[in-house]
Amino acid sequence: MAQTTEKPAGPPDGQAPPHPRTSRAPRIHRAWFVAAVTFVTIIGAAAFASLPGLLIEPLHEDFDWSRGTIGFAVSVNLALYGLTAPFAAALMDRFGIRRIVAAALTVIALGSLLTVWMTAPWQLILFWGVLVGLGSGSMALAFAATVTNRWFVARRGLVTGILTAAGASGQLVFLPLLSWLVEHHGWRPAAVTVSLAALAVVPFVWLLLRDHPADVGLAPYGGEYGDKPAPVTGAARRAITVLFKAARTGPFWLLAGTFAICGASTNGLVKTHFVPAAHDHGMPVTAAAGLLAVIGVFDVVGTIASGWFTDRFEARRLLAVYYALRGISLLFLPMLLAPSVHPPMLFFIVFYGLDWVATVPPTIALCREHYGEDSAIVFGWVLASHQVGAAAVAFAGGVARDVFGSYDVVWYASGALCAAAALMSLVIRRTRTEGLSLTGA
Repeated sequence: MAQTTEKPAGPPDGQAPPHPRTSRAPRIHRAWFVAAVTFVTIIGAAAFASLPGLLIEPLHEDFDWSRGTIGFAVSVNLALYGLTAPFAAALMDRFGIRRIVAAALTVIALGSLLTVWMTAPWQLILFWGVLVGLGSGSMALAFAATVTNRWFVARRGLVTGILTAAGASGQLVFLPLLSWLVEHHGWRPAAVTVSLAALAVVPFVWLLLRDHPADVGLAPYGGEYGDKPAPVTGAARRAITVLFKAARTGPFWLLAGTFAICGASTNGLVKTHFVPAAHDHGMPVTAAAGLLAVIGVFDVVGTIASGWFTDRFEARRLLAVYYALRGISLLFLPMLLAPSVHPPMLFFIVFYGLDWVATVPPTIALCREHYGEDSAIVFGWVLASHQVGAAAVAFAGGVARDVFGSYDVVWYASGALCAAAALMSLVIRRTRTEGLSLTGA
């Protein structure tokens, strides 16, 4: 059996652990339990991500707000989701994962609950756009990247895929329920459900999650024991410093550009506008929401498989394949929308679902390859570009529907953008040096 370095029990919070001893490894390494808690946490937080696409029509009918106005609130949410991520990663280095994630879940719950009493568009922008956006940004994929970097040396690609798939699993769990609530009881009970789901996860985070393997006297999975690093002060300054240094390198801009297109073609387009677009063609809202849930099922499979592939194949080539296939599928979608679900649409749902966030594991791997110990923060900025792209299309999609009366032009434009992302992925250079630090020089 493999050997690892550990001690019998972790020290009290705030105290350094005594020098570890060598002993026989437990049957299951503690890192896998941390990954499991992280998975459940992301599932709980994913409930809010299932709701925006279901709110466009009910809010339009209840308040007579334009789809562009509602899309703008969603775009604020998506943009803040991304822009908060790099600062959240730095704050986790300063205050610990547990505190930041628990606070983020509480903010998500508060913002979602307050929407129940809103009467004006600015309140939707403030509650759903700003509060939920800030909270969700702290729960973004930078959280998964931080946990993976700290607790795993071996199987990083696989774990990244599993944690990324958690968001899709949350969509799978909550989307059918939320669509049923919206259809039969209105959008307000759905907003309350999202709030309660976020709050329900807080105790799990506080009681079960640990910030670093050294907190329990263990080495990372597949690695050697190392003392817990001291808290890193100046979180905001560090996030900005990493951004400016990364921005001087070509791979950063290529990764940011491709990931912006990823966000535009997933969260901004399909997650936000697929349900109202299908409803425009006569499909019931519950049926369209069910199709998104099926995308979530195959997204789990595709993302975990992508993590496995990332451990074995060149990441930039994987990205090129993923973006090319996604672009082809989006070009066909306008021809598939109909009042009922038919086999070609099911084929699109399966095909697109396998590719939904399969781009995340190779993108994180390329950040790690080029930026070493600062890779979680760099990925946070790359994720910011993902969400800016998503925000732009969430708003533009609503405006396009108001102006042209359909979403067709947005589907075709996104397909073309995915083709560009495939070419950009192949341009990313390889590096022979891994583990560089932008802030270590």
